[in-house]
Formats: sequence, C-alpha cells, structure tokens
Amino acid sequence: MRLGIKLLFAASIALALLPGRAAFASPADEKELERVLHRLDVAANSFHTTSADFEFDSVETDPVFDKDVQKGTVYYERNGSAFQMAAHINEVNGKQVPKVLTYSGGVIKLYEKLPNQVTTLSKLSQYGSWFMLGFGASGKDLAAKWDIKYLGQETLDDVKTEKLELVAKDPAVRKNVRKVTIWVDLDKGVTLKQVFDQGPSTYRVNVYFNVKINQPLPAEVFTFATDRQTQFINR
Repeated sequence: MRLGIKLLFAASIALALLPGRAAFASPADEKELERVLHRLDVAANSFHTTSADFEFDSVETDPVFDKDVQKGTVYYERNGSAFQMAAHINEVNGKQVPKVLTYSGGVIKLYEKLPNQVTTLSKLSQYGSWFMLGFGASGKDLAAKWDIKYLGQETLDDVKTEKLELVAKDPAVRKNVRKVTIWVDLDKGVTLKQVFDQGPSTYRVNVYFNVKINQPLPAEVFTFATDRQTQFINR
C-alpha cells in the first residue's frame, strides 16, 4: 500500500494538478484565475493524447537527508469518456529498474519487470479518478476540488507558465498532501512542474519535459508483457 501511494504521487500525474477556483482571492487574482481556467477549458476541448518525459524527486530532510529519483515517460489518452494513463519508470536512483504503472478501465496495476510481478492495487481504486485530473483536464471539471492562490507568472526553460498554489478541499487528500504548487503551460494545457508539500521535512518535485500533444502514441504503451513465471498479486 505504501509503495502504491508513493507511485500514485509519482505518476502524477495524475494527482489533480490543474486549477480550481480560488477562495478569498483579490479581484485581480480572481480575474487571472478566470483567465487560466478559460485557457484550460479551450485546451481540454481538443485534447486526445499526451506524452512527456519526467523526473520525480522524493525528498526527506529530517532526521537524515534522503532523495529518491525516478525517471521515465508518461502517456495519456482520452477517447470520449474513456481514459488511460501509463507511467513507464525506467530508472530509479541511477539504476535500471523498469516498472510500468497503468490506469485503464478503472483499474490500477503495477508491473515490475525484474521480479516479474504484476500487482493490482485494488485498495487504491478510490484514487483512480486522480489520473483523469492530469494533462488535458478542463478548469470547469476541476473547479470544485481545489482552493487556489494565484502566484503570478514564471518562465521555466524559456516557457512562460502560470504559477498556482493548490489546497485540496477533500480532507483525505490533505492528509497526504498539504498543498501543491504547479507551473502551468497554458499554450499546451499541461503542467511542467509540480511541488508537493507532504508534511514536515517531506516533499516531492515532479518535472516534465519533451511534452508532445495529440501525437500518435507507441503501440501497447498501456499494457505489458507477462509469461508463465509472472506472479500476480492483489492488494
């Protein structure tokens, strides 16, 4: 379960990372948020697929500094109401540790190639909808889920982004993530950077790059090959 929760945060992607409406915002900030929401609505109307390379850094600063780094590629596809996501984790702390985390048909699965094991994360199924709140989500769909503070504009790698601070309205979400700061590329309707405040001395930084919108995805990215030796576990 702890591994599954950790990977849910790492996949991001999936973790409701686009904006809702602000609480107690100034008129100027409210106007800026309305502009951001409108731009996300426009982008969502034309969304079909997205792929991006990523680096997910999990950091603990106390009692001893520890950093866990995962690298790979994430894929999203939406066809009407059907949605699929796959995070292909290729490297963990500089070592080749291939894993695939998928969300398809309402089911979350983790395939670990080295132990040749597939884990169906049944106890985390309640979080499956988080994956649909990633790249390509509209502002209107997400407006009820977050209290947001507009933090202005910032340029990341020559890309102008809108910086927002999000606090989940759901107390269950706030138990794991106190707040999220995101940097949104409005031209593509995606989040390029995310910082999760997970409590005292613990945070996560997700960075996305080489983002491709509405391009054909590689075949079978939402599946993985198994054999007679594959172990299947349900948690």
